[in-house]
Amino acid sequence: MITLHCQRWRERRGSYRPAGEPIVTRRYEVEVLSSDRQARAFVEQHHYSGSYVAARFRVGLYRRGELAGVAVLSQPSSQAALRAALPYPGLETCELGRFVLLDHVPANGESWFLARCFELARAAGFQAIVAHADPEPRHRRTGEVVFAGHIGTIYQASNARYTGRTPARTWRLFADGTVFSARAWSKLRARERGYRYVTEQLVEHGAPPPGGNWDRWVRRAVAAVTTPYRHRGTHRYVWMLDRRHARRLPAGMAYPKFDSERALSLAF
Repeated sequence: MITLHCQRWRERRGSYRPAGEPIVTRRYEVEVLSSDRQARAFVEQHHYSGSYVAARFRVGLYRRGELAGVAVLSQPSSQAALRAALPYPGLETCELGRFVLLDHVPANGESWFLARCFELARAAGFQAIVAHADPEPRHRRTGEVVFAGHIGTIYQASNARYTGRTPARTWRLFADGTVFSARAWSKLRARERGYRYVTEQLVEHGAPPPGGNWDRWVRRAVAAVTTPYRHRGTHRYVWMLDRRHARRLPAGMAYPKFDSERALSLAF
């Protein structure tokens, strides 16, 4: 057994279910979600990040007609993320950008739901999927843990190839422990599409309203409500949905190990 617990979410707060807990699959249904509206609302309400992604394909897990989980295959903000994981031209590739299950879904529901998602993605023409697992815990400035970190246990259980960690980089965090992304900062500086939402986000966290020189305000606003956070890199996993191309992948590296004592001390 890789881990003792499987993480769940509700209202952006994490909880755990015991690993190996069986799911009665006849009680659940899996469907492709045709639009962003329902998936976005669910993810923003329950995922620890409180944010959505540039979705290309969305799948919902239902129980008794109510949405109990969502998986979102997405386009990352930079194509470099996909090229680094799969340097093979011509593959229809995306990222598992969001994967969130509510706290009543049994532990084995993760791998079962993920397998159904991949079946639907393969039928839709996707050939490869990349996922990242963030092992770095994050805290509010009050000290409360908002994200305990994870090593991609569900990806390991689903036979993903592990390709190592992404490069270390410096993030910036709001006081509530959420990430102010480099992409958001880039939109703000260049006033690209979506920058107004980022502006509102900064003001909501306590930055002064925009005024005067724009570049100066951006620097001051970001510095006022975020702090630097050195991140050591995420764990990166790959699945080849098209078995004809599976041989193109190099042999996977050894899976990272789970520190159960550390994880549970952060979680409880």
